[in-house]
Amino acid sequence: MNDRYDAGYGSDQYELVGYDEYGQPVYRQIPAQQQQTYDPYASQGQGQGQGQGYGYDPYAGGGQQAAPSYDTGQQASVYDTGQQPSMPPAPGYDPYGTGGQTAYDPYGQAATSGRQPRVAEQTAHIPQQAGPVREPAEPRQADDERDYHTGQFAFVEQPDGDSEDVIDWLNFTENRTERREEAKRRARSRMIALVVVLALVAVGGVGYLWYAGKLPGASSSGTKGGTTTSAAAQKRDVIVVHLHNTGGGGTSSVLLVDNTTTKQGSTVLLPNSLALTDDDGTTTTLAKSVDGDGSSGTRDQLDTVLGTSIEGTWRLDTPYLQNLVELVGNIDIDTNADVPDPDAKKKGEAPLVHQGKDQTLSGKAAVAYATYRASGEAQNAQLERFGQVMQGVLRKMSSDSSAATTTVQTLAQILDPSLTDKDLGTFLAKLADLAKGGDYKTALLPVQSDGTLSAETSASVVKDILGGTAKSPSAGSAVRVSVQNATGVKDDTEKARVVLVNGGYTFLEGGTASSTQATSKVLYSDAADKENATEVAKTLGLGTGAVQKGTVGSGADVSVVLGQDYKPSSS
Repeated sequence: MNDRYDAGYGSDQYELVGYDEYGQPVYRQIPAQQQQTYDPYASQGQGQGQGQGYGYDPYAGGGQQAAPSYDTGQQASVYDTGQQPSMPPAPGYDPYGTGGQTAYDPYGQAATSGRQPRVAEQTAHIPQQAGPVREPAEPRQADDERDYHTGQFAFVEQPDGDSEDVIDWLNFTENRTERREEAKRRARSRMIALVVVLALVAVGGVGYLWYAGKLPGASSSGTKGGTTTSAAAQKRDVIVVHLHNTGGGGTSSVLLVDNTTTKQGSTVLLPNSLALTDDDGTTTTLAKSVDGDGSSGTRDQLDTVLGTSIEGTWRLDTPYLQNLVELVGNIDIDTNADVPDPDAKKKGEAPLVHQGKDQTLSGKAAVAYATYRASGEAQNAQLERFGQVMQGVLRKMSSDSSAATTTVQTLAQILDPSLTDKDLGTFLAKLADLAKGGDYKTALLPVQSDGTLSAETSASVVKDILGGTAKSPSAGSAVRVSVQNATGVKDDTEKARVVLVNGGYTFLEGGTASSTQATSKVLYSDAADKENATEVAKTLGLGTGAVQKGTVGSGADVSVVLGQDYKPSSS
């Protein structure tokens, strides 16, 4: 016996309206009123004399008219899928509808005559309502077939909250993994880009160092730009500048050198005491040569002594230097002395040039500083100041050849025929570019007390900067012989000069040795000059045993070192 509320059980009646989310049946209360039932099997000919029953008998005899029983109220059918217990017949129940007795309503509802008042519908959820009673399991058939009915199943919609959570978690983990992979890819891309940039910078830096000649092991001494060209084979453009002090007298000479191979500019300061040789073999000094022989003669003598090739001579008088400084817009140099104003009328007035760094000099101040020589100072001190002024002018001059040429033409100078305005302007523009870039230096040509060049000079200045080498004599020209006196007797040099000049040789002053030597030497560096060296030895009265291969002085074909065995009387 089940514990459910069915129609006809108790005083209240309920009907099934559905199932809740847990599969339990849900009922609602049927309005408490008399229901008229309709019997589709009642005979249409049933008489009206029969009383209004609660039902009709489908097997009643004809002639009786069943009273229609309709309920205008809302009536819902009640279904019970559970197992119903057997109930005894109600009193007065006539299955065939005979007699005027009250008929049994199989749904447990008694029909009443008259209309009952409507009761508001109520949906009630029966507390502690048990689930529907299941039918007893049928015996298993032999062929293992079962008879299923849809009423035996309850379809419950399962909540999908957990599956949504799982999907969200998978999406989260997938997105997180993708973000990590994307971050890794971006990091790898940045690393690759950084490596490429660093490689390009490294290659560019190495290339620049190689081009600038600053890469260790990539350039040789005296070279630039990574070239391994020897100093003698490098291309140089050289001009000589003679500054004439028209106010105080005297001259100052420098060489302006543009090494087109190494891209290096230089100013070589030439002391006035530098020993030169005239065309007749007479020894003279640079200062005397500038005053007496003029431009062309001095240039040739410098070529002979230094072993270089000077392309032109620029005579620069002090008024023109003043105009040049003013045309370039004054110069800035580090001064090493206070220079008084040459036009000062009283002593003790403020100096025209103050000692210090980054001093700005006008044209007049530049001339005063370039020609200043304090009392007791060597001529080289004044020469170094002139070199500072020249480098300051180059730093301020235009690097454009056309503009530099215009500046030169504005000076209205009368230049050496071998050096035109355009040639000088182009040459100065190249040096100006090197001076502005820091590829410029100034070097003093050191000479001995007697004005001759030493071996150290040949290596540091003549060879490295000027590329000086012993020039092969032209066809029919005289062999150049450099003579150094190591006898301890000063007059032996002059006696040897006379003998060599009379023999048709060109005499070059080699100076006096620091110490005496017992035997004389006649040296040659080129095998082609061995025969000339032998003839020089015979001319000086020295035996052929004195001839040997060795280092030859700059600009000479044969070098002679006179020892104590030299006898001028036997020459």
